[in-house]
Amino acid sequence: MSIPPGSGWWTGLPPAAGAAAMAPGIISVGLHLTGHEPSSILALVLAVALWLVLAADFTARLLGDRGRFRAEADTPAALTAVAATAVIGTRLSMLGWQTVAAALLALAAALWPGLLLNVVRHWGRRMPGVAFLGCVATQGLAVLAATLADAADGHDWLARAALAAFCLGLVLYVAALLRFDLREVVGGAGDHWVAGGALSICALAGSKLTASPVWTGSAHTALLDVTLAVLALSLAWYVVLLTAELRHPRPRYDIRRWATVFPLGMTSVACLSVADPAGIAWLRPLGEVLLWIAVGAWLLTFAALLASHLNARPGSRRPPGPGTTAR
Repeated sequence: MSIPPGSGWWTGLPPAAGAAAMAPGIISVGLHLTGHEPSSILALVLAVALWLVLAADFTARLLGDRGRFRAEADTPAALTAVAATAVIGTRLSMLGWQTVAAALLALAAALWPGLLLNVVRHWGRRMPGVAFLGCVATQGLAVLAATLADAADGHDWLARAALAAFCLGLVLYVAALLRFDLREVVGGAGDHWVAGGALSICALAGSKLTASPVWTGSAHTALLDVTLAVLALSLAWYVVLLTAELRHPRPRYDIRRWATVFPLGMTSVACLSVADPAGIAWLRPLGEVLLWIAVGAWLLTFAALLASHLNARPGSRRPPGPGTTAR
């Protein structure tokens, strides 16, 4: 990727860089759920800073380079804009910043239909893990809407909107799975982990809906059953993907490695969130263990990013930031 002279790494970032903001955002949620508030705030500050950089680049491209904007809006990675906004909005809602979180929900919801339609229209066969970002973005809306509905009385309509997004997200997951190239499990550059992470965010959305007083009786039971099923499948994916990573190591840095960290963090948060409404106590310690694995993965990915920058040849045009790739 060519960077104009005098420009920094923050200009011309590819859409996949959105996962770099999603990763610390969901880790912040996990640290909050486990009582590590100072570390959670630090991760949130990092996520917001990256989100602001990406938002500025997104806007500049929209206003100044329409051709590139339209081309990138057709790629599944463009949906990280929606997912990152929803994840940060969810964490801000947990802090009590409901007005800001609601504004982020409105922004994410405004971006979502156009980007999703563009992406779905350009779906192909044998796709990499980014194919599941349609599900992730949609479930991100469900999580944020359900979180806001729980934070304020008289917002049952938000809970119902969250349920609609939850159901659509499940449909999008199945559609993406039918197009996913299973060879990515042993050869993917990092985004193949979204195959499992997408189910984890489904489980997180399900846990938010299950905990809501809006759903009772058979509706509550059905939601709980679906939530437990998708969480079990996400944990199965976790085992498969981790085994493949250990048998087929891929140590070089690639921007798509941030799309590995996010599913690791999302799986831990899903376990932590499902534990109480499902009444399954052992999910909490499991979630805590998975959370620290996610934190370790974030640190390793960041170290690999720095190493790739330090080892770059003089005069290299590769940008020394989240957009750096190994290919």
